[in-house]
Amino acid sequence: MLHGVDVSAYQASFETDGLDFVFIKATEGRSYINPRLAAQAKRARDAECVVGFYHFLWPGNITAQAEYFLSKAPEKAGELLAVDWEQNGEGTHASNAEKDRFIREVKRLRPHHKVLLYCNRYFWLNHDTTSYAGDEKPALARELGPIMSSMPACRASRRRHAVSAAPTRPSRSRWATSRSQAPHNAPRTILGVHP
Repeated sequence: MLHGVDVSAYQASFETDGLDFVFIKATEGRSYINPRLAAQAKRARDAECVVGFYHFLWPGNITAQAEYFLSKAPEKAGELLAVDWEQNGEGTHASNAEKDRFIREVKRLRPHHKVLLYCNRYFWLNHDTTSYAGDEKPALARELGPIMSSMPACRASRRRHAVSAAPTRPSRSRWATSRSQAPHNAPRTILGVHP
C-alpha cells in the first residue's frame, strides 16, 4: 500500500519518513494561497516523494478559479494537480458540472500534467453523479498506485507494492476512507489502494 499525507497552511512541519507522496493545498477559491506552499513543496521533493498540488473548489467562477490555481501551483514536470471537492465552510459545495468543468479547464491549461479528482469517500459515493475524475479513474485517493507507479520519479515505483486495479465505482466495503478525519492542524493521512 502507498502512504502519503495532505498538508496545508495548518502544518508548519510534517514528517516524510515512510511517505510515498505528499499532496499540498495550493489555493482555495479565487484569493487564498497557502503561505507555506514553497516550503512544503521543497520538503516533499527533498524527501523524494511524489508531489501533488490541490485547489479547494468553491461554487462559481470556475474558469477564474482554475486560472488562479495554475498561477500559484508550481509547474514541474511529473507533479500532479488535483481538485479538492468537498463541502466548504459555508455548507455548500461546487456542483458536479462545476467540478467537471474545473478539471477540464486545468487539463486544457496544463495538458502535460495529470489532473485528478481528490475527494472523500462519502462525497464520491453520494454526491458524484458524473464519475468524471480527470486523467485517472476512479478518484485520486482510491487509485494512487497505478498513477504513481507509472511515474519515473516516484520512489514508490522502485519498491514492491501490491496494488490492484479498481472498478469505476467500488462497492462501499472495498475501500478504506481516503482521507482521515484528523484535527485541522495535523496532516491528514491518505491511504493508497488495497489489494
